[in-house]
This record gives sequence, structure tokens and C-alpha cells, in this order.
Amino acid sequence: MDAFQSLLKFFLNQKTVIGYSFMALLTVGSERLFSVVAFKCPCSSENVVYGLVFLFAPAWVLLILGFFLNNRSWKLFTGCCVNPRKIFPKGHSCRFFYVLGQITLSSLVAPVMWLSVALLNGTFYECAMSGTKSPRLLGLICKDKPKECWEELHKVSCGKTRMLSSNEEELKLSLQAQSQILGWCLICSASFFSLLTTCCTRCRSKVSHLQRRFWKTYAQREKEHLENTFLDYANKLSERNLKCFFENKRPDAFPMPTFAAWEAASELHSFNQSQQYYSTLHRVVEDGLELSPEEDETTMVLVGSVHNK
Repeated sequence: MDAFQSLLKFFLNQKTVIGYSFMALLTVGSERLFSVVAFKCPCSSENVVYGLVFLFAPAWVLLILGFFLNNRSWKLFTGCCVNPRKIFPKGHSCRFFYVLGQITLSSLVAPVMWLSVALLNGTFYECAMSGTKSPRLLGLICKDKPKECWEELHKVSCGKTRMLSSNEEELKLSLQAQSQILGWCLICSASFFSLLTTCCTRCRSKVSHLQRRFWKTYAQREKEHLENTFLDYANKLSERNLKCFFENKRPDAFPMPTFAAWEAASELHSFNQSQQYYSTLHRVVEDGLELSPEEDETTMVLVGSVHNK
């Protein structure tokens, strides 16, 4: 039992690494599936568009999904059209761009993985480059090659050119080598940029390493308790409402946060050394809810709009 708990604790502590590893395996599997099942290079003038679509379209979809699945995206944008002060608060107008940058960087992980795997495989790049009409690129690819290379390069991926099989295979290997070089360059650049941004963030951190670890642990525990509390209160409220409906009686009082409290607890958290609050909810609970006149007016407008629906 102790061994099982130790193993479970290890996996929980390494869940970020495990998550990225699973994402990498899923990306490799998806790329192989696309290459074998869906991808068929047309070997015509459409090679460039076709190859680039398979190379970049899945990366774009993964980027959009990254924004959709990131909870901070919706925490940042929810209600911003009704109350722009949410994303541009007084004294912290640049924080929106900082948080958006963090969301974008985390959402870029999956697209970069896809591009890296696709370039290392070389199939999509080979098809795209074989359809090029650029004299400069053709000169680089077909250097010291027969004249058929200039005329039938788009047929190389299908193996239907009039060139000797050795020349054709050499062209294919050359294009795949270029793709793999680009793939490794992308991996190295992404790794270095990730290390650089992490170092810059840690160097400018307002908290020590141990306090940062405590903050991370607290945030995770608060999130777990919050989900459980949501479920518990939702069950209690739905049970009370259904019981009152079927028994045709007035409901008992049910304590719930005010609209303004929900708004305050939904803001993005910013750490302040003078006030060591580890989440927005922590700050709201410790300080209580104090609204400025403008925020009071905004709250009244929002509550009115909800009741009118």
C-alpha cells in the first residue's frame, strides 16, 4: 500500500512531464496517421498548397484548441466587452498583454510539437517543395541535376519522372534532409526560447523558490476544493429547488456569494509582496468585498441586464 501511494505521489508530482510526454506521443501518432491514411501528394502544380496545408493547418487547429482549453483565456476575456476595466484595470493596463503572452506561449506547445514531428518525417515538406516554381529554389534543388529535374520536380514524390531512379531517390533524400534540418532547428529554437523565458520569469520573480512551490501547491489544492465545492453547492441548490417545486412551497434561504463577489473572485491574480495572497479568492476572503463607485454602477448594470433576460 505504501509503495502504491509513493508511486501515485511520484506520478502526481511529475504530471506536467507526463502530460507533455503524452502530448508528444499523441502528436507522433497523429502525424503518422495523417501521412499514411489521409496524405496523398497530387504530384501537380497543387503540391505547394497541398503540402503546406497539411503542414500548417493542424498546427493552427492545435493553437486554437490550446486557447479554448486554457482556463485563463476565459478568465481573461469573460465579460470584457461589458466591463473593459476587467482586462485593463487602473494601474495594471499592461497586465492584459503579459497574461495573453503567457496563454499564447502555453498554447504554442502542441503546434510546435506537430511542426517538429512533421518536419522530421519530411513527407509534407517534400511534397510542398517539389511543387515550387521559384527559379531560385529550383536552382538550389536541381543544382547539378538533369534538366528533367527542372521540368518534372513536382513528380518526384510519386516516382513518375523520366530521371534515373538514382537521381530521383537522391532528390527525395535531399528534400527530406532539408525538412529534418528545419525540424531540428525548430526544436532547438523552441527549447532555447523556453529556457530563456523561464529564466527571465524566475529572475524577475517577486517570491523565493520555496514560496513559489508553496504557491503552486496552494493553487492546485484550491482548484480541487473549488471544483468539489461547486458540485456540492450545485447539488444542494438543485435539490432544494426541485423539492420546493414539487411540494409547492416557498424555499428556505440559501446563502450564496453576491454578484459582486463572483466578479471579484473571477479576476486574474497578481501577487503583491505587501499582501501575501496566493489567489484572487484568498484576497477576496481576507480583504472582504469593497467596491468603488464605478464598480458599483457596473455591477448594477450587469445585474439589471441579467434580470431582464
